[in-house]
Amino acid sequence: MGNRFFIILLIFVSLLPACRKTEEAYFSESSRKGTAEAPVKEVPKDILATQQAFSNVVKVVNPAVVNISTVSKKKLVQPFFEMSPFFEDFFGGRGGMPQYRRENSLGSGFIISKDGYIITNDHVVRDAESIQVTLSDEKTYKGKVVGGDPKTDIAVIKINANGDLPVAVLGDSDKLSVGQWSIAIGNPFGLNRTVTVGVISATGRSNMGIETYENFIQTDASINPGNSGGPLLNVYGEVIGINTAIVASGQGIGFAIPINMAKIAVPQLIKKGNVTRGWLGVSIQPVTEDLAQSFGLNKTQGALVSDVVPGSPAAKAGVRQGDIITGFAGKEIKSVQQLQLTVANTPVGSAVEIEVLREGQTKKLTVAPASADSAAALAPAPSEAGSAALGLAVADLPRELKQTGLQGVIVTDVEEGGLAAESGIQQGDVLVSVNQKKISGTGDYARAIKDAERKGSVALLVRRGNASIYFAMKIR
Repeated sequence: MGNRFFIILLIFVSLLPACRKTEEAYFSESSRKGTAEAPVKEVPKDILATQQAFSNVVKVVNPAVVNISTVSKKKLVQPFFEMSPFFEDFFGGRGGMPQYRRENSLGSGFIISKDGYIITNDHVVRDAESIQVTLSDEKTYKGKVVGGDPKTDIAVIKINANGDLPVAVLGDSDKLSVGQWSIAIGNPFGLNRTVTVGVISATGRSNMGIETYENFIQTDASINPGNSGGPLLNVYGEVIGINTAIVASGQGIGFAIPINMAKIAVPQLIKKGNVTRGWLGVSIQPVTEDLAQSFGLNKTQGALVSDVVPGSPAAKAGVRQGDIITGFAGKEIKSVQQLQLTVANTPVGSAVEIEVLREGQTKKLTVAPASADSAAALAPAPSEAGSAALGLAVADLPRELKQTGLQGVIVTDVEEGGLAAESGIQQGDVLVSVNQKKISGTGDYARAIKDAERKGSVALLVRRGNASIYFAMKIR
């Protein structure tokens, strides 16, 4: 028995090396761990340096990046006439009360002050009922919106934390060059602290239809839903932009708001909750090749003044219809968008020099932009009919629509948050009837709406393209 046990033990021990060799054959470890050589023995030093630079940026900046989770209440809009065409179906069904649903959304942001001010996108926190902010140490805090600016999609929120918080350092987005490295950190699809790397693909992107004031940085660093509001960084770890939007139909095309735009908006948002912008009081249009030739310009740049509002800063400064604005506050004006952005960012009331081309001669004028809020006071009274209760304005149909045999009035403006907007009425819709009474002009409309306001309810028949749609509302 003893000899037999000894023989079995000897056989088992002799098989152990073979077992180890079989296990080790499944993979090879790098020689840096002592078992095998690395496949590439000499990595170029510049690649290693670049890799280390990215790691350094993430290590230093990550603590200042936050994840933002919001809950908002959205009103359910009834589909056009898929249900009954009577009032009950449009007023929410049960008890005539509107129906709502709660929506959860994710975004990103970055801390700019030790006491808890955070920059993010306005669309991330707009209409949020509750905001939860998660830091890199997984601690969560309740966030409060300090101010938001929909025209640039920038918002500031605040959290109250014990002790000083890590802070992101802001760079200078005016000094960016195409081809420079860019690093995005954020919360795409809920994947916390995702880091992507690319280059600056372009600067000064406008006419994207995303915001009112556009001067985007384009990057191919991957940006996805949830990245919104997070920082775009350079290799020094400085924030150069706020990640904002993507081209849904393409890959590697993302947009960030230049941080210098935020530097103008954020102090105002913290101080008073909104942004006051400069206003000249001119209508402008691009300078085409034909216009440039007729005005004696050798290049298609500047902004052509097509109209001047009486009593506006531009009128007081001596700007005239037909002037081409070629310079403003020491900056050469190359496009309409650039002038709009430059004027908007000019402090209200500060005197600046404006350069115009008039009858082939360059003239220099001095203008002091007023607040954009004063534009409405100087604007001429519109020759439209409107309804404050519904929150819309209408005008007589243009001749080309009348020639088609269509009757009614055209919607020229829809107040954001008004009854008409909440019901789904859009600018450009043609109102054909009010409470089953056909209307042929603004006079008919005004009388019909006045009668509807006394009744407390209204049904509008709308022509949109080739479709006819009824909208019903209770007038508050």
